[in-house]
Amino acid sequence: MDADFVKIVFVSSLIMLLLFGKYIGSEKPQVPCYFIFGDSLVDNGNNNHLESNWKANYPPYGVDFPKGYTGRFTNGKTSADIIGQSLGFDEFIPSYATATNDQFGKGVNYASGGAGIRDESGSHNGDIICLDRQLRNHKSTVSSLRRSTKNTTFLKECIYLINIGNNDYINNYLMPGKHYNSGLIYSKDEYAEVLMKQYHHQLRALYNLGGRKIATFGLTHIGCTPFMVKKFSTKGKPCVNWINDVIDAFNNRLKSLIIKLNKDKPDARFTFINTAGILFPQGAVSLRTPVCCQLTGDWACTLNSNPCPVRSLTTFFDALHPTEVSNMMIATRSYKAVLPTDAYPYDIHHLTQV
Repeated sequence: MDADFVKIVFVSSLIMLLLFGKYIGSEKPQVPCYFIFGDSLVDNGNNNHLESNWKANYPPYGVDFPKGYTGRFTNGKTSADIIGQSLGFDEFIPSYATATNDQFGKGVNYASGGAGIRDESGSHNGDIICLDRQLRNHKSTVSSLRRSTKNTTFLKECIYLINIGNNDYINNYLMPGKHYNSGLIYSKDEYAEVLMKQYHHQLRALYNLGGRKIATFGLTHIGCTPFMVKKFSTKGKPCVNWINDVIDAFNNRLKSLIIKLNKDKPDARFTFINTAGILFPQGAVSLRTPVCCQLTGDWACTLNSNPCPVRSLTTFFDALHPTEVSNMMIATRSYKAVLPTDAYPYDIHHLTQV
């Protein structure tokens, strides 16, 4: 592994972030609206009032966020927040739980901590809003917009971000026999195919609701999270490599699905964001990996605990979720690719233009 290469890529990402920051909010948004679907990596408060174990509406979460703890599973902004700023939105996209009808036209965040592609994933943690439910919520939003605006053709110009699938592994496949049987009955390749079949239907459903510019985020290498490193043996290595191999089976098929969708739907543009390659270049961990907060249970921050003082040098805030600086790296390189492998076939900036 080339450590200098990792440092160069990381520094270039931060420089790009600073350059983008100069222009955030200085021009009108590049697209009329921005819709967000996914799990805790992009949830901004939809879980706050659910009967769920997956919540982040307490300190030290939000310690660096302008509004404090809002339900975001990080110390500051999520990658979806930062992408929204890069797109020119001067306010954060509201959660579906709090959005009003007059806000629908600029976008909604439907993401829910613990959610997965499969309805069952994460369900042992209580109420979560799986991707199918998020799409039903979006259908309700579109219906409301049709009643109020009489014209929803502008939806074809909006950006649709989907960051989903982590819990189909963390809270399903990698828990064989405890709550789910998928890890007992499917090989890694078979399970990836099961997920792709359902995800394909879900992406087509989003297309049928007017989505034409859709950015799908590949899964991060969850074998490098402190949660998985503690749970499984790493054999002296920084990550649980066999788990990352399982994740690669998903990511490779998702990229193939994106190629297929672009062929099948020539009036739409789908793209794949290589999250694992951005956050863990060449299999490395680009920042320090210890968690930044005292933990309660397996992964979550302890209420009112003091976070680490230098959060800009840590990859993870709790045992599963990245710090704001990691989210910045993901967001800036998904918006404007640094390497050809960051996004395929478009980064999000180019997606706004095609």
